[in-house]
Amino acid sequence: MIEIPDDHPRAESLRIRHVMEKGYMNRIVALAGLIAHGRGEAFDYIIGEKTTPPALKSIEAALSMIKLAKYPVFSINGNTAALAPNEIVKFAEISGIKLEINLFYRTEERIQAIKKHLLDVGAKELFGISDRKAQIQELSSNRRFVDKDGILKSDVILVPLEDGDRTEALRKMGKIVIAIDLNPLSRTAQWANITIVDNFLRVIKLFIEKWPDIEKKSESELKQIVRNFDNKENLREMIKYSIDYLNKISNKGIYIDEVLNFGYKIRI
Repeated sequence: MIEIPDDHPRAESLRIRHVMEKGYMNRIVALAGLIAHGRGEAFDYIIGEKTTPPALKSIEAALSMIKLAKYPVFSINGNTAALAPNEIVKFAEISGIKLEINLFYRTEERIQAIKKHLLDVGAKELFGISDRKAQIQELSSNRRFVDKDGILKSDVILVPLEDGDRTEALRKMGKIVIAIDLNPLSRTAQWANITIVDNFLRVIKLFIEKWPDIEKKSESELKQIVRNFDNKENLREMIKYSIDYLNKISNKGIYIDEVLNFGYKIRI
């Protein structure tokens, strides 16, 4: 792996890309998952690559809903497993949320690779890897295969990264869906009960950080947080935040010192 200097302006982003590259080489990430990661990174640019006030509001609502749930399930795909295995397992440990591997590009090789990846960092129980299969009848993709003791049994499902058709189907089944999606215009974002428009790595770390505060709240306080949350309004706030951020940096003026190594300046 190429060494990335700490003073590189995109150092963290480049390190994460190499994590995804390694995940692909180890059969954890699908080739299409690399494209999806890049798409998400592009949306992250237009919110300043930071957790916004609307995102913090949706994180509080999401954690409250998970705490109130009778049987919450965290749906794991290759990208999330590659990016934050330790954080996923830690959050499951402190919150009690179940972990189910559910893949669009599903192969037994990938299932086993993700299973080993999570077990190696301390996962105690994983769903979606045995013969306890059920199907979501509204879906025709491999996403339709779920664990009868996992997603099928759940009342609240945490779906990180874009997954619009399944989110719609789960909602129609009467389940509560919490989505993490950097694109506020996606069908996932629009169909979910609670959408966190933020980078998955930032969100899962905040889930761990903020969980102790959620545990201190009474059931009535948690229900009030959920009742006060309006997903459509929160998405509107996110879109407005993005527009305001772009206007702000546009008014300041951004200079690119080198374009295609010709060494001239362009102002945008």
